[in-house]
Amino acid sequence: MRTFSTEKDTARVEEPTENEKKLTLELEESRKEAAELAEKVKSLDDKYKRALAESENIRRRLTKQIDDAKLFGIQGFCKDLLEVADILGHATEAVPKDEISDKNPHLKNLFEGLSMTRQQLNSVFKRHGLESVNPMNEKFNPNLHEALFQQEVANVEPNTVVVVSKIGYKLHDRCIRPA
Repeated sequence: MRTFSTEKDTARVEEPTENEKKLTLELEESRKEAAELAEKVKSLDDKYKRALAESENIRRRLTKQIDDAKLFGIQGFCKDLLEVADILGHATEAVPKDEISDKNPHLKNLFEGLSMTRQQLNSVFKRHGLESVNPMNEKFNPNLHEALFQQEVANVEPNTVVVVSKIGYKLHDRCIRPA
């Protein structure tokens, strides 16, 4: 500590004692240590907040993946059933409509059985979120359609689907087979 005393126009400065020097050094060291600790606390707080944010992001991502797995877990099974639906559709379309009558009850029963099976399969598809995509006379959409060839047709706008060889399917808005 410094003190000033005035004696006839001269100022005298007293030198700090050994204890005061020691205390001053300890005080400076304590301040440095406090600053370092404050910086360390700030750094650890930042790391803690980042870790919390990262764990929250991981939780959200995993929740979305679990939800997607629940929705699209049947995708492989659905793809396998699509071939069955195609064959069933071809079978019902192959029956000549003019031969279905009371004169031929076996053919009529077979056709009705195939039709009911096809309707039941379509209702099961709909219940599980599987929808058919028949793009006839629609604009070509590369996300839902697969082009096999192009042809010019009179009175039809360019890039319009005019022939569908196989209908497509979507499972909850995800294309699992393009048309």
